[in-house]
Amino acid sequence: MKKVQQFWNEFCVAHQKQGIKYKDAFQFGASADELASLVVNGEKRATTSGFLFYELEREALPQAGEYYIILNGQNEPVAVIQIQSVEVLPMNEVTEEFALAEGEGDYQYWWDAHEAFFTTLLKEYDKAFSPNMLVVCERFEKVYPE
Repeated sequence: MKKVQQFWNEFCVAHQKQGIKYKDAFQFGASADELASLVVNGEKRATTSGFLFYELEREALPQAGEYYIILNGQNEPVAVIQIQSVEVLPMNEVTEEFALAEGEGDYQYWWDAHEAFFTTLLKEYDKAFSPNMLVVCERFEKVYPE
C-alpha cells in the first residue's frame, strides 16, 4: 500500500491539505478497471451499495466530507474522491437521475447490474434480493487528479 500513501501525499501537496486522512482505498464493484476509468474521466459521480452489508460487516456508513482513494483492477491508486452526500433508501426509490450519475448506462442497465450484483452477494449470507432492499446512495466528486 506504499503506492496508495504516496498518491495520497501527492494529493495533499497539490491541494495544500495537512493533517487529514483518507478513510479507505478500494475498488468499485465487479469491473474495477472500467469503473475506475469512469471516475477518472468524471463520468461516474455516484455509487450504490447495499445497506445490509454495512450492518453485517459492522462498518460505519460513509459520511459527507470523507476522502477515499479509488483503485484500479491492479490495486493501483487512480483517483481521490470526496463524498458529497449519503442517503439510505429502498432500491426501488432510487431516481433515474441518480442512476445516471453512476455513469454506467441507462436506468434499466443500472437496475439489472445492481440486482445481479446484490443477488450474488446476498447468497453468501443466505439472503435473497428484494426490490425494496435498503441501499446506500453516495454522491461524490473526483478531487484528484484534476
